[in-house]
Amino acid sequence: LSHVFSDEFKSMTAEQIEFVTAKTRELLAADHTCLEARDAADAWLKAAAAGRADEAIGDYLKELEEDIISTDMLLAFAQSDRAKQVFGEEGQKGFVAHVRSLKDAGQEYCDCPSCQAALAIVEKKAELL
Repeated sequence: LSHVFSDEFKSMTAEQIEFVTAKTRELLAADHTCLEARDAADAWLKAAAAGRADEAIGDYLKELEEDIISTDMLLAFAQSDRAKQVFGEEGQKGFVAHVRSLKDAGQEYCDCPSCQAALAIVEKKAELL
């Protein structure tokens, strides 16, 4: 039966599992990782440890795709009253300037460690599925 499914189901290689594990640990170590991404990361690590990385990667990728913040979304937040409350007036000005510099440089996504770890995994989606 394995030959029947070989074209439809691709197993993750040891190197791919190692890569996703490393990036997942970076994501979990980041301060601003949301709860949903943390839960998905933990679930994928548990599945990988149990030899089920392939089964769990699709759901994990879906969650990560939802959590990566675009620089447009980041700028909207940076300019909000909430950002002023979080960072203070001067901190907010610096944050807005930082996000604008990202946009000016053509960066599409937030540069925080959480978004960058998630993005690194998502960029490999075609290889992982």
